Amino acid sequence: MLATPGPLPIGPEWCYEVKWDGMRLLADVTADRLRLTSRTGRDMTAHFPELAELATVAPDALLDGEVVLLTGGAPSFTALADRFHRVPTAAEVAARPAVYMAFDLLRLYGVSLLDRPLEERRATLERLELAELARVRLSPVYDDGAALLTATVEQGLEGVVAKRRDSVYRDGQRSRSWIKVAHRRTQDCLVGGWRPERTHPSRIGGLLLGVPDADGSLLFAGRVGSGVGGDATQRALREQLEGLALEQPPFAEELPRLDAAGARWCEPRLVVEVSHTGWTEGHRLRHPVLRGLRPDVDPGTVTRT
Repeated sequence: MLATPGPLPIGPEWCYEVKWDGMRLLADVTADRLRLTSRTGRDMTAHFPELAELATVAPDALLDGEVVLLTGGAPSFTALADRFHRVPTAAEVAARPAVYMAFDLLRLYGVSLLDRPLEERRATLERLELAELARVRLSPVYDDGAALLTATVEQGLEGVVAKRRDSVYRDGQRSRSWIKVAHRRTQDCLVGGWRPERTHPSRIGGLLLGVPDADGSLLFAGRVGSGVGGDATQRALREQLEGLALEQPPFAEELPRLDAAGARWCEPRLVVEVSHTGWTEGHRLRHPVLRGLRPDVDPGTVTRT
């Protein structure tokens, strides 16, 4: 179940959680064995070996939550991004272990809880002995949304998610029963091409971004170079773009010459997340900065937010 962007709703029918800057994962425990899966169904269990203790929660359970890596006490999506693409070494895990922030319970002892109200699912989740696990936390719930919004700004957190207390869980659907309010604007985009660095042509200097229109045509959303230069990002981009080359641009309109000069085109199947300061009247992102690749996001679900 996915949250819908919007203004913060206020009222006793709502409860509020921190919007964690991490990766959404389902934790499926069957016969005491754990499987972590992303929103696209990708098995991420080996990427987070420090979360193996989730298998002890119950003999059979399905939890929804977000895995985060902390930098200076706050979640860092940038620090987490490298985990998406490769299995870490034992030394890397020991130096920077991840934390699983559990916020929902969808199945317990073989019984589906999807049609139970959020309050009931949450109460059942709280009865599990998560406090005894070193790398698992119960995501706190608050009654005062306005106060939480202010606190998350002051603490440098991503934002707030408001949830109706009576909401049932609809797997894979974006619902207005969950509303997300982010302090920093972000946008998932499809990569339709890239440009090499001028001084080092073997490196990727910028990505040409697109967001599908209502009819499915790919609209050019601008070019991003900030955030592309890190070695881990360069390696991940190379791996993901391999085999996607196209001879012609996949965008619905002709790109400005300044953006298209020297571009290499690709099938728009790679999803990246960028932060930005808004949209221009010409459907371009203002001051985009690459935050990371999103292999956990289905390209078919990318829309302008």
